Amino acid sequence: MVAGFAPSRSTIDSCIALFERLIMGARDMVRGIGLMAAITLLAACGTHRTRPSPAVVTHSARTPEQLRANPNDILFRAIALIGTPYRYGGNTPAGGFDCSGLVGYVFRDVAGVVLPRSSEDISRIEAPSVGRKDLESGDIVLFRGSAHVSHVGIYVGRGRFVHAPNEGGTVRLDELDGAYWREHYAGAKRVMR
Repeated sequence: MVAGFAPSRSTIDSCIALFERLIMGARDMVRGIGLMAAITLLAACGTHRTRPSPAVVTHSARTPEQLRANPNDILFRAIALIGTPYRYGGNTPAGGFDCSGLVGYVFRDVAGVVLPRSSEDISRIEAPSVGRKDLESGDIVLFRGSAHVSHVGIYVGRGRFVHAPNEGGTVRLDELDGAYWREHYAGAKRVMR
């Protein structure tokens, strides 16, 4: 309160009434936003879903070494990154890797091949699909979560693949026949021939 100023009862009542109107208005606004969100959600449920178009693989300006790259070069680079820390959204050795960041980094670094950034988009690239018994070093292996591809790695031969598995872990080598990976295996793509 300012020294020497005492608000009248009517001033206090007016302030309280104004405050109550503001509160009521805020409640109405929140209800309106909630109603708009519900309508939007219901409208989205009724729309026709189309199959996503295939993702595109592009090439950066490639060096002579990248132009000569082969699947074994992919394999050796992936193995060299074992032990690099996992980091969600990571796509460099210095910053760490998540699974798609690791795969994208290796293909871009070795061969100048620019892959999409997400596992799901990598699964949709226009590249030959490969049967499990036909896997070769350098193939991208895909793993399904619940409804879509949510994890990728690089096949290195002898039933093993390199990947960045999860928070708190590091890039590592795992067996495709491990219980979890065998159950969630969704296929493979061959980007390098």
